[in-house]
Amino acid sequence: MSDDDINRCPWVGAQDIYIRYHDEEWGVPIKDDRTLFKKLMLEGFQAGLSWITILNKRERFVHCFDEFDPHKIAQYGQQKIEELMLDTGIVRNRAKIEAVVGNAKAYLELAQTQSLGSFFWDFVDGETIDNAVAQSCDIPAKTAVSEQLSKALKQKGFRFCGPVGVYALMQSAGLVNDHIVSCHRYEPCRKLAKKFEAPQK
Repeated sequence: MSDDDINRCPWVGAQDIYIRYHDEEWGVPIKDDRTLFKKLMLEGFQAGLSWITILNKRERFVHCFDEFDPHKIAQYGQQKIEELMLDTGIVRNRAKIEAVVGNAKAYLELAQTQSLGSFFWDFVDGETIDNAVAQSCDIPAKTAVSEQLSKALKQKGFRFCGPVGVYALMQSAGLVNDHIVSCHRYEPCRKLAKKFEAPQK
């Protein structure tokens, strides 16, 4: 079977980087705190932009933000922020950059009592929500759960984590399986979800 014959979710573009993201990452359950933090930060940068824009800049984001290490980011001062504002390889939005610094501090504060992974997965009772959608138009931009999670994150001090961006993270990190059922990745992600053990506090 050629790559052209593989059925994918309709939102996947023709670019190789987008296809790889869909085929290898999107919908795979994740519990690693740092990976979830990175995804949350990138979703914050995506607000108002297309995801492909962020995807194309992702490697540079990771480099510029020290692999999204919250301990290092929490120490960023004004000089580092100004340096980031001059980097054309990332989204140069001051409010979003400053939010990442604040979010790193919020992450470290949360980590004193609970991991970010368990914080996220508690909202789905530790199990992937399998929506078994037939077509992309049936997939919502946000849900009641993503609104609750967004509100909880903001209460913990996180910024740029609205319910739409949070739902996109839930899809990406496998908290929900929103691959359409005819997509070649739906069943593999469903099987991964069944084997997945949610992180404990």
